[in-house]
Amino acid sequence: MPDQYDVLIVGGGQAGPPLARALAQAGKKVALAERKYLGGSCVNFGCTPTKAAIASARVAHLARRGADFGLRIPQVEVDFPAVLRRAAAVALESRTSLDKSFENSDNPKLLRGHAQFIGPGFELQVGARKVLAKQVVLDTGTRTTIPKIPGLENIAYLHSGNWLDSTALPGRLAMIGGSYIGLEMAQFYRRMGSQVAVWETSPRIAVHEDEEVSAAIQQFLEREGIEFHLNAQIQSIEQLHATDVFLATGRTPNTDDLGLETVGVETNPHGFVKVDKRLATNVPGIWAAGDIRGGPLFTHTAWDDYRILVSQISGDGSRTTDRIVPYAMFTDPELGRVGLTEHDAREKGLKFRVSKFEMKRNGKAREIGEPDGFIKVSLEEGTSKILGAAVLAVDGAELVHLFIDIMNAGASSTVIRDAIHIHPTLAEAVQSAVT
Repeated sequence: MPDQYDVLIVGGGQAGPPLARALAQAGKKVALAERKYLGGSCVNFGCTPTKAAIASARVAHLARRGADFGLRIPQVEVDFPAVLRRAAAVALESRTSLDKSFENSDNPKLLRGHAQFIGPGFELQVGARKVLAKQVVLDTGTRTTIPKIPGLENIAYLHSGNWLDSTALPGRLAMIGGSYIGLEMAQFYRRMGSQVAVWETSPRIAVHEDEEVSAAIQQFLEREGIEFHLNAQIQSIEQLHATDVFLATGRTPNTDDLGLETVGVETNPHGFVKVDKRLATNVPGIWAAGDIRGGPLFTHTAWDDYRILVSQISGDGSRTTDRIVPYAMFTDPELGRVGLTEHDAREKGLKFRVSKFEMKRNGKAREIGEPDGFIKVSLEEGTSKILGAAVLAVDGAELVHLFIDIMNAGASSTVIRDAIHIHPTLAEAVQSAVT
């Protein structure tokens, strides 16, 4: 006799655990199936350990800049295995906390094992047990897309899922992919001491950003000694002349082994589950959350998906994917982004003006030795509402939240302009950008 639940959540990523707890608190009988680690890509090999490792790289970078601050630091020695151990420890702490939150809990119940649809009425095999659920939420995440490059099958390549396991510092690293993951990790390895070359098939890096943003990021990274090969056509691994290869070539959804065809859940040609703005699939009672539903593939959108699903499954159904989605690239300087790019706003035929402020004009940025970058804001004509903003600056991922909150409030940028900001702060640059 299968175990029966009101809701079975398949996958313990950013949406899964909080959704399980919230639905249980709302009176549903809930189970969460996870085949490996709770926390998804973010906790286990993505956001959490990468940002910990990037922090180590930044300390090394600042130490090398000691003379800029009047300090004599004769030598900076990187202990690469120790850097990775620290990053892994931070990740483990987060995962352990998640594991403990399900200890001795029958509702929600944590089920260990791979989950797959095996019959109608939402019957699933979860490890060795069978489960019958009234509703199912799919939250199985994505994995690195492996490109077809001759010779790749003969090497032990790195990617976002296994980089923590490789404790040998690459001598010469070929980073295949010049977007967000690729650029963050390229700078990390360069600051650790590797020679790094970025190979990108597009004519520029960070192709979804405005050209001047992409160009500035490339300039900053080239200054640190990172090479770029744009419009690259990689015919073989040997062409890269590298000791190591890191694949940052996009994401593939983990939907190919869920038995979706058994219940008729539709996916797009790339395998992402088709959902509406309620995160409902074409099959009533089956929902999708996190990266497998396509759209913005960010931890914070996956987390917000849980709030949407609580609203849809046990609430008033008012919350949907009609939302403002910000994001960041954690290079140094960071890029914080929200809303439309200037290019996209022009493509839409909107009437707006662009206001730009160079960080070298901000007192705090100069005082702390971080004058690189700029803030660019697109402001709607007539209302001065923020259509979009790019903050390429030290702590850009933090500063952009001033724009995010104003946009969510539906307010004008004049709120920022007319406020009193503390001096000296980086936040003054945000005010200067809309003045």
